[in-house]
Amino acid sequence: MKIVIFASGSGSNAENIVNHFKGKDTTIAGIFCNVSGAGVIQRSERLGIPFVVFNRTEWLSGDRIDGLLQEMNPDLIVLAGFLWMFPQRLLLQFPHVVNVHPALLPKFGGKGMYGMNVHEAVVDARENETGITIHWVNEHYDEGAIIFQAKCEVLATDTAQDVAEKIHQLEGENFPRIVEEVLKDIEQKS
Repeated sequence: MKIVIFASGSGSNAENIVNHFKGKDTTIAGIFCNVSGAGVIQRSERLGIPFVVFNRTEWLSGDRIDGLLQEMNPDLIVLAGFLWMFPQRLLLQFPHVVNVHPALLPKFGGKGMYGMNVHEAVVDARENETGITIHWVNEHYDEGAIIFQAKCEVLATDTAQDVAEKIHQLEGENFPRIVEEVLKDIEQKS
């Protein structure tokens, strides 16, 4: 089984997934990144995972990216902190795409709701819990079917940074494991 990861940031979730699958019958075929200076690129190099850096023009036209994905032929595409809308043309070619969102959807989802924006909104709304949502990707931000959620408490004294640390811990504990479960399910159905 093959996985391709898309990321826009530091790549901690991508690295957790790569490490989770070491020594297993799953290959991380590549990491795609839309930010030329993102930390995930250095992580990819250090981990020995092929990476592709692309810009918005290439994303919108699809020629290069679609061709590379077709060559890699992933069974599952994992969005690990990838901030651009996944296009319908790719969802038609690769219907198994999952994302992790740093809140309990449907709350605090949608365009612009990522990273610290989400954590600040959770604190501002005085929520007493938050968490992560792993979901299927569709043509709308954060609206795909929910696969898994994990919760954590938000204390009245928590800052957005405190919430971010709790979410990061939940992602590390759960995201790679759920990706593996999803991949096994895909394998059984194929």
